[in-house]
Amino acid sequence: MRAIAYLFPSGLFEKRARPIMKHPEQIFPKQKATQWGEDGRPFHFLFYTGKQSYYSLMHDAYGKLLDVQKQKNQLQAEGLFSEKAKTKDLIGSRWLIKEELEEMLVEKLSDQDYAQFVRLLERLLTLQCGAAEEEFVQRFRRSVTVQSKKQLIEPLQYDEKGMAFSTSEGKRKSAKAEAVVYEHGSGRIEVNGTDYLLYFPVTQDREQLMFPFHFLDRLGQHDVTCTVSGGGRSAQAGAIRLAVARALCSFVTEEEVEWMRQAGLLTTDPRVRERKKPGQEGARRKFTWKKR
Repeated sequence: MRAIAYLFPSGLFEKRARPIMKHPEQIFPKQKATQWGEDGRPFHFLFYTGKQSYYSLMHDAYGKLLDVQKQKNQLQAEGLFSEKAKTKDLIGSRWLIKEELEEMLVEKLSDQDYAQFVRLLERLLTLQCGAAEEEFVQRFRRSVTVQSKKQLIEPLQYDEKGMAFSTSEGKRKSAKAEAVVYEHGSGRIEVNGTDYLLYFPVTQDREQLMFPFHFLDRLGQHDVTCTVSGGGRSAQAGAIRLAVARALCSFVTEEEVEWMRQAGLLTTDPRVRERKKPGQEGARRKFTWKKR
């Protein structure tokens, strides 16, 4: 049969021809098991509330809250209670969202039910709870990845004369800029081969361009060469400011970099021009209304 199998091709026994199906648990929603016995009586004493898992959870949480308060009262009576005890650090984690809690309990919850649940657990955390209570609360929290606030700093480069410089890029709206900041200079700034005073006739654009140097008290200490394209003059000034600020990070301390980040000098402006709407004069502006 194997010798003539090629004469009768069939994919019935070929593994690659088998259909790939999801697991039934991924297709069919979870359902609760039978919740009453043969005599028709429900197993759980909160069955007739309609949300037995939710109210059972609230019952357990409030019981732990009473236990912690009772322990606190005993310590106060004995004079051993201290208000300076360490509190739980919740940085890096969050509460379960409503949908996740519904999936855990296999029950539908209202917004009011969810808010009441979170308030009860937050109240429990304000007290000096023990390890058992903290473990109970952590069941309803999920860890989140905390993004590093540390700015990535480009290493310094050196030209043929040994002059240190730093290169960086920035953008705002549709304008893109690249700036080269030299370590030593007299404050000369060129934009596309032109002095910035001639390239930016508006004072506000010049001030925006010089703000990183003014913020770091480095006016007149660096020479800058910029190339920019796209956008208008205001957007170009914002793109150059971002590129210059990022390049200056190579010449300052980490503390000054953090000051720049908090001042918004290292953050890209996400705003873009809003589109015009049909039936309107502009993005927001309406046509002048006339009665006739």
